Amino acid sequence: MNPPSTEKDIHAHRDAAPGAGTPGGANSIATFIFPLAILAIFYFILIVPQRRQLKAHQQMVSELEKGDKVVTAGGLIGEITGIKDDAVQIKTGTSTVVVERSRIVKRNGAGVGPGAAAKD
Repeated sequence: MNPPSTEKDIHAHRDAAPGAGTPGGANSIATFIFPLAILAIFYFILIVPQRRQLKAHQQMVSELEKGDKVVTAGGLIGEITGIKDDAVQIKTGTSTVVVERSRIVKRNGAGVGPGAAAKD
C-alpha cells in the first residue's frame, strides 16, 4: 500500500487503521487499571513483608536483656553484659565489645545455645 499523499488520504488512512473502531474510554480505563494492579502486587509482595520483618526486629531489639546470647550483623556471637540507650556491651570470648542495638540480628535468649545448662 502506498503512503497517503494528501490530507484527505491521511484521514482516510487513519480511520481505516486496525483498532480504530474501539471506543477510547475502554482502552483508557484498561491502561489506567493495569499499572495500578502492578503497583498493588508489588506492595503486597515486597513492602508488607518488609514492614513485618522490620517490626519483628524492632520488638526483638527492644526486648534484649542482660545475659542474652546474641549474634550481630558483623557475625560476632556473644553474651550481653550491659545495655545503655542504643548501645549494647557484648562479651565474646575473652574480649568485650560495644555495638549498636540495631546491629543485633539474632537473639538466642538467656542461657540458650551450645554449652548452656538446661533450666528447670
